Amino acid sequence: MEHKKTRRVALGPNAMLHFEDYMVMRYQLLELIRVEKITGEDNLNQELDAYNPLIPDGSNLKVTFMLEYPDAEERAQRLSQLIGIEELISIQIDDIDPAYPIANEDLPRSTAKKTSAVHFLRFEFSDEMIAAARGGASWNIRCEHLNYQHSAPELPEQIRRSLLRDFA
Repeated sequence: MEHKKTRRVALGPNAMLHFEDYMVMRYQLLELIRVEKITGEDNLNQELDAYNPLIPDGSNLKVTFMLEYPDAEERAQRLSQLIGIEELISIQIDDIDPAYPIANEDLPRSTAKKTSAVHFLRFEFSDEMIAAARGGASWNIRCEHLNYQHSAPELPEQIRRSLLRDFA
């Protein structure tokens, strides 16, 4: 749980970015196996196939993006106003052009009437961006959706260090 704290970034009052990595996925998979009593090589391989794509591979960050509206009525209204939000999140390092996500590679999560409360994002980074991040450059994470324009506060050092490990 302490590790997961170094992997979360609030984006405004109702959105959270959960940066995934090997340790988080391993814990989630082990917990799923325990709770669901999953056994057998085929069943385990199915779960690995589902979770492995969420592990960064050295040039990217993988994110579970969650829109959080506790009240069901408000959530339904807001999700209908936030269609396309998953493609309008950006991560900018220093003054280099920002990275925008490749969203929901596994399956569509939005319709013409509403977006989902959960999206899976992959941000690809150039060698220049990674070098700048390693050199201590600032990170700017923002949402550019017309109905949800927010920027994350400056990332604490602990979170930057944790995310930099994903570029190893």
